[in-house]
Amino acid sequence: MADSNIYLIGPRSCGKTSVGRVLAKRLGRRFADTDHIVVRATGMEIADYVGQNDWESFREKESEALQEVASDGGLVVGCGGGVVLREENRSLLAEGVTLYLQVSPDELVRRLSHDPNEAQRPSLTGRAIADEVRDVLAEREALYLECADIVLQQGSPDEIVEQAMQELERLF
Repeated sequence: MADSNIYLIGPRSCGKTSVGRVLAKRLGRRFADTDHIVVRATGMEIADYVGQNDWESFREKESEALQEVASDGGLVVGCGGGVVLREENRSLLAEGVTLYLQVSPDELVRRLSHDPNEAQRPSLTGRAIADEVRDVLAEREALYLECADIVLQQGSPDEIVEQAMQELERLF
């Protein structure tokens, strides 16, 4: 496991960055976030990049970011919510250990309503948050589950990290 990346996947606002940072610290690993890599590479926030280009162009940048971290190894990686949409990304995730942070639609709506952070987490559809969350989960849930070595249930970052540590010990 020492050389394998640990990937965190799930929809926007499920806690990938918060949980990832805590998990990386617990494991003595570096943390990387594919969205942050894209922002650094493009020199603009995701919403601005998508506005000037399109979602498909962003997905290409997201794939490049995933390829970059996949070649490093030994990281905890918070992945963009749509990373599972491309088959080549799913293949890269399969080379590491993938944790799906499964959060109820109601909780995702609550979190996004409380802290939308639209520059970093832009709307995917332009629809109301509740409708978008339902649609995105309907589209991606099967892909998240297909990629997941471990499914973690919602809770505080510390609670989720405890779940992750127990599951990782069982896996290895």
